[in-house]
Amino acid sequence: MNSLIKISMKKILCICAMAIAIVSCKDSATPKTITVDTGVTTETQEATTKEVAANYHKAQFKIDGMTCAVGCAKRIEGKLAAMEGVKSAKVDFDQKLAMVEYNEEKVNFDALIQTVSEVPGDYKVSDMKNVDSFEKACPSDCKKECCTKKEEEKMACAKDCKKACCAKKA
Repeated sequence: MNSLIKISMKKILCICAMAIAIVSCKDSATPKTITVDTGVTTETQEATTKEVAANYHKAQFKIDGMTCAVGCAKRIEGKLAAMEGVKSAKVDFDQKLAMVEYNEEKVNFDALIQTVSEVPGDYKVSDMKNVDSFEKACPSDCKKECCTKKEEEKMACAKDCKKACCAKKA
């Protein structure tokens, strides 16, 4: 008799569970409006809009003291890219060259130099300048005519030279 009551109770509980499931899944005629707080305030939206509209500048500078592409160059590139106001950063180990696109309202040359100096290692920043576009530097072993010139002549050459070592980098 006791087992008969247990089976009946199980059946009753199963029927109740199914009834609740069917009723709770009913499609309502009027859609519910759910408000979700994204945590974005009007100030944050304005700042984001301002950031998108920001005037970005391009800085290019040399970094001496790097000994490897993965440990040194990538670490410096990561630190520069993580700076607030930096849109992009690329460090070319072979050319010992950093190219950073930044919002000048948030970042300046001193901040870039400071960030590089805070990376563990003995790195020296030099030849920092704003550029209109990032240009490839000539490799140290390049024997092409435009690469054997002095630094100022190389930059002038790069503007109209069709050789690979002088081609502009997008």
